[in-house]
Amino acid sequence: MQQGGEGRFLPPILKHFKGRAIGTIKPAEIRGMALAIFPKASPATRNRQAIIPARAVVNHAHDLGWCGPMKVKMFDVPKSNKHKPVDRKWLDAFLAQADADKLWHLSALVLFMNQTAARVSEAVNLMGEHVDLTERIAVLAKTKTDEWSVRHLTAELVARLATLDIQAGKPVFSYTDPKAVNKRMAAVCKRAGIEKRTTHSAGRHSFGTNAMTIPGADIKTAMDAGGWRSAKLFLETYVHSKDAGRSLAEKFDKASGPIGTDLTQATQKKKYRFGKKR
Repeated sequence: MQQGGEGRFLPPILKHFKGRAIGTIKPAEIRGMALAIFPKASPATRNRQAIIPARAVVNHAHDLGWCGPMKVKMFDVPKSNKHKPVDRKWLDAFLAQADADKLWHLSALVLFMNQTAARVSEAVNLMGEHVDLTERIAVLAKTKTDEWSVRHLTAELVARLATLDIQAGKPVFSYTDPKAVNKRMAAVCKRAGIEKRTTHSAGRHSFGTNAMTIPGADIKTAMDAGGWRSAKLFLETYVHSKDAGRSLAEKFDKASGPIGTDLTQATQKKKYRFGKKR
């Protein structure tokens, strides 16, 4: 922790292994610890809040020369359909309702997450001094990866932000609690008569899918724009294919060109005889 490590999940782990020399802890015991302190949690929670922090401590001890490095098998996490990306039709309906409700800060916040892949925690922590509308950039401070991250703004987003009276030292979107944003979004969805979506669904998940549908966009560009480090995580978790089979079929059609009649199979088949001639 003194060297920048995250200590939020360590207390129950330290309690579980209390009195043990760190070099005596085996990988299977790490998995057992995850099951013991999170008996009803999902595999993803066990990985994130138990295995990853415990493994980080052991590997830090390895860097200090106290023990060997450790690899721990993660729990298998089934692919979740909880977060589905939103399309432009849903987004337009949401923005229209929020504007009608005079929730302009909410409109701008949801659009910001949708077009920059910002997490809701990063959006609510965005301060006035971190936005430059002239250069069309916003800087996300203290991100999940503990790095400052620059996000580029669309003209549509700049136009909305320009109406918010952004001031240094104040949150750009006026919200300070991510839970409050999700609660307000649910109410707007209900009034608009559209499917309820969360900040993560309308924001980061949608960005991943939408970025890959833009002609000429590639995985590296989308990852850099949204602040992803792992291509595996980006592709497996955030990128959702839309009508993949139809899309590829259309691409094959374009590549093949028009089908000529000479390519069709003849109606009268040539007869072949096998065996010895008579």
